[in-house]
Amino acid sequence: MEQVFTTAKEKMGKTINALKNEYAAIRAGRANPTVLDRIRVDYYGTPTPINQLAAISVSEARILCIQPWDRSTLSPIEKAIQASELGINPQNDGNTIRLIFPTLTEDRRKEIVKDIRKMAEESKIAIRSIRRDGIEKIKKMEKAKEITEDDRTDGEKEFQDITDSFIKDIDNIAASKENEIMEI
Repeated sequence: MEQVFTTAKEKMGKTINALKNEYAAIRAGRANPTVLDRIRVDYYGTPTPINQLAAISVSEARILCIQPWDRSTLSPIEKAIQASELGINPQNDGNTIRLIFPTLTEDRRKEIVKDIRKMAEESKIAIRSIRRDGIEKIKKMEKAKEITEDDRTDGEKEFQDITDSFIKDIDNIAASKENEIMEI
């Protein structure tokens, strides 16, 4: 039965990591290199992440500088950024691409907070689904006479405790990201 708990905890941990990665990609009005992680550049026929083609740095609080190691990739990087959902027009000076992040309006902040809450709820649903699958496995073990009814009851309670812990983590992560967005 311990294996069922271990597997569920691993899956729940992956759900939390996926949520953190989604939150890292949210443009918060501050220059953050992680917003470029999902953008791929066609580099000699291979979709390649920007951070493998260029040095990315934050020159000021709202400006990202992208300096390609190979100047021939400057134009493809610029086109990939323009084609992405980033919503920022890159400025190319021939050597470096600059991304200037505009300050967020109050309405835009509220939209982002709604998205944050939606992502958190989707993660909670995934956690609950993992709990449900684990409890089903425990019930099957009881039917197969591998565990007793008391073991099943204890297992269900432990699953609920694990689930509550991970959902609390999601709430804390979401609240932290909401505060970050609203304070900018």
